[in-house]
Amino acid sequence: MAVKFYLDKRLSKQGEAPIRCSITIQGQRCLTTTGHSIAPKCWDNDSQKVQLTYSGKPVVNAKGVKAKVINAYLKRIDSYFSDLENELLNTGKAVGDIKNIFRTEFGRTSLDATQEEPQDFFGYFDEFTREMGKQNDWTPSTHEKFHALRNHISDYSKDVSFDSFNEKGLTDFVEFLRNKLDMKNSTIGKQLGFLKWFLKWANVKGYNQETAFKAFSPKLKATEKKIVFFDWEELMNIYTYDFPEAGETIKLKDVGGKEYEKRVGLAKTTLEHVRDVFCFCCFTSLRYSDVANLKRSNVFPGFIQITTVKTADTLKIELNKYSAAILEKYKDTIFPHDKVLPVMSNQRMNEYLKEMAEIIGFNEPVTVTYYKGNQRIDQVYPKWSQIGTHTGRRTFICNALMLGIAPQIVMKWTGHSDYKAMKPYIDIADKAKADAMKLFDK
Repeated sequence: MAVKFYLDKRLSKQGEAPIRCSITIQGQRCLTTTGHSIAPKCWDNDSQKVQLTYSGKPVVNAKGVKAKVINAYLKRIDSYFSDLENELLNTGKAVGDIKNIFRTEFGRTSLDATQEEPQDFFGYFDEFTREMGKQNDWTPSTHEKFHALRNHISDYSKDVSFDSFNEKGLTDFVEFLRNKLDMKNSTIGKQLGFLKWFLKWANVKGYNQETAFKAFSPKLKATEKKIVFFDWEELMNIYTYDFPEAGETIKLKDVGGKEYEKRVGLAKTTLEHVRDVFCFCCFTSLRYSDVANLKRSNVFPGFIQITTVKTADTLKIELNKYSAAILEKYKDTIFPHDKVLPVMSNQRMNEYLKEMAEIIGFNEPVTVTYYKGNQRIDQVYPKWSQIGTHTGRRTFICNALMLGIAPQIVMKWTGHSDYKAMKPYIDIADKAKADAMKLFDK
């Protein structure tokens, strides 16, 4: 048997003994605590489990964790290492470091044999991100989002616990995000969604007994995110634009129509590279992550075929004359890792795209509306300042729909499986058609 559970002889102030675990595989032994404690009278030594009832009452430890939750956790440990032992017997492989395996699979930050106390709130949060990140194959950006949430909670309260997030605590946290961190309602909604995911996970695990999060649903006024894209004429302007040389001074107009001068800071070849990669996204629907990962092995006569980074969907995207011409332009250029286009980092690409769009003169006003509490805020920006790598994908979708291509076909290229995600773009296309029909009235 690979795993055995037993009680520590030392008792806590509450009269409970830590439930310890002995794991032995291939002669290597690891002793650690499971993070749970129970009164010795409620422990069944033969079955190595917590009794479900004692003196006719359900067994719950001093932390409020029910016996069945503790037993389920112990069973998960036992099953994992029993399966691992069998796998190693069948393959003949060596077990490696059991301590590291336990730490990876069960989130223990330390496996010192003297460790007896359960993790604190942030210890459980770290266990959650490790486990969910592994299960759901989180991208680095998703890990960053949860790391940011962890920092927000720490700023909110250093002594935070699960009990802190009762209805009042959740309300106070929302107020903290709004008033102290100056977040928009839409951003608060996302942070709250992430937090509730963690609290639900902890509740299922038996760590969190406070369930106010289940019914907590504050009214957060929000507007749909503005979809900024380039219509066909604008796209052709970008595709054919002859950029000035670095150091040249050009005259431009701001969002109010006032003229100003700008010195071009990027080399002409750099601007062309940025333009070509961006336009390739506009003509293929690729996300930045996918165009950055596009290799020569993904290119075939008349089409490209990729497995997307974000969703792991395998997509076949036919080439049109514009996307084909961009590939042709760089066919003899050697890029690192056998890539086909001169792609730079996402951060730099976003920065340079704004520079490119400003130079070309996309200065028409774009109104961005959002809410903070009940306050509606309207801010006007020049279009060039709202451009990013994802604008290319949006441009493809909007233009495809406005050209009359059926949404179902567009979704085959983009990889969208949810029609709901396409609806904002369809609304834009419908409005463009209605505006075009009005031209007959003139």
